[in-house]
Amino acid sequence: QVQLVESGGALVQPGESLRLSCAASGNILSIYAMNWYRQAPGKQRELVAVITSDGSTNYANFVKGRFTLSRDNAANTGYLQMNSLKPDDTAVYYCNADIILVSGEHLDCWGQGTQVTVSS
Repeated sequence: QVQLVESGGALVQPGESLRLSCAASGNILSIYAMNWYRQAPGKQRELVAVITSDGSTNYANFVKGRFTLSRDNAANTGYLQMNSLKPDDTAVYYCNADIILVSGEHLDCWGQGTQVTVSS
């Protein structure tokens, strides 16, 4: 019914940048919050950043000043711009969205994840 697809993950060197995308498709009426999580090997999944439907953002302390969220509501797409990447940022990044369908159904959706590796 609804799909979230992340893209943009890659292998980069410390200090470089990446932009992740999260595209939602399906019978979508609106998307409330779009959240980014990450999970490093052997660690629990952690919240990275949140952007609400009105564009308000909130970031985990470990990415503040380096990562920036944005979204294109018309395209049902969110973006995570990641600058000054560090090896500790290496993880699978997941998009999560709070979606209202045209039918009125409310869904909590997850993407499949995209791998970000920061290494020299």
